[in-house]
Amino acid sequence: MSLILPHASQTLKPLLVPPNNLDARQQYAKTLPEITLSTREVGDLVMLGIGGFTPLYGFMREQDWRSVCDNMHLADGVFWPIPITVSVSDEQADHINLGDDIALKTPEGNLIGLLTVDSIYEPDKQFEAQQVFGTTDTAHHGVAVLMAQPPINLGGKVEVFNDDGFKARFGQYALTPQETRDRFALLGWQKIAAFQTRNPMHRSHEYLVKTVLELFDGVLIHSLFGNLKAGDVPAEIRLKAINTLIDNYFVKDSVIHSGYPLDMRYAGPKEALLHALFRQNYGCSHLIVGRDHAGVGDFYTAFAAQEIFSALKADDLLIEPIKIDWTFYCQKCAGMASNKTCPHDSNYRVLISGTEVRRRLQAKESLPVTFSRPEVVEELYLWANS
Repeated sequence: MSLILPHASQTLKPLLVPPNNLDARQQYAKTLPEITLSTREVGDLVMLGIGGFTPLYGFMREQDWRSVCDNMHLADGVFWPIPITVSVSDEQADHINLGDDIALKTPEGNLIGLLTVDSIYEPDKQFEAQQVFGTTDTAHHGVAVLMAQPPINLGGKVEVFNDDGFKARFGQYALTPQETRDRFALLGWQKIAAFQTRNPMHRSHEYLVKTVLELFDGVLIHSLFGNLKAGDVPAEIRLKAINTLIDNYFVKDSVIHSGYPLDMRYAGPKEALLHALFRQNYGCSHLIVGRDHAGVGDFYTAFAAQEIFSALKADDLLIEPIKIDWTFYCQKCAGMASNKTCPHDSNYRVLISGTEVRRRLQAKESLPVTFSRPEVVEELYLWANS
């Protein structure tokens, strides 16, 4: 039995330029007009480069953007839940024509790829916000980011030159989809769950992963290493805290910890679907979906991200969700439990959330042992008090 196939493809489709052609393409790109990407666009481009967004060809053309917003499918029928786009100002768009090659640079000015433009269009941002985020309220972080983007989208195929230093920055924790697949094969894993996190792992996270480990070959603890909203814990701190938890509380080689280079969109249910899709590309057969997956504030109900999977057609995704109920520390059980396993009154239950952990860290309040392991708390307080 082999690993799950990549999304809508027999093989991964990374868009990195081969090494033997890289110098020539970079030299060519230096002769082209250029645009500077946002951090979100850089992360998307890196994912295109390493094959995380298989089978996409690049940034979405107008027909694909509209179809994805309308019904979560590309124009050719392939399932895709969230638009992957790049935008420019009206002034920049006035100097770009269909068929043009455009050099792509990072906010720091580094050349990272090129785009062959075959679609220039003005997206309806209100429509996109409602379809993707379920709201047009700019109090929603993802909506605010969308509304602040330049007004014109460019679509077309991309060539990606590098990973913007992702591997250099995170080393062994910056595994590409091919590298995770190779690691799974080496360990003999086939039934693999992905655990998505943008937070340090607290006791509920640990409980979710360990519950799944009872039935699966292994778990990929997959951390978001791109940008977050203000107040979230930085990637390097989360990396260290999660590694501390793994080293002290998990069986060796039962989990793999790695990260991916996207910014958080906070799109709730739609982002949960995107998380599932690219974890399939990374070789995972299942995605753990708990309470308020990829949510922000009170914009989504607690289990909206679980419910949306029921709306998919059978052939939309091969990867399957693992839907897990509320989890908490029960003082009477003297341990972690869920609504399915704990019969006790809510007065005994300590609800744990990343939001509350962040609030306590920012306020320099103590984190009880019912929230997080002492070794992890020590790491987080070193950061919070630095």
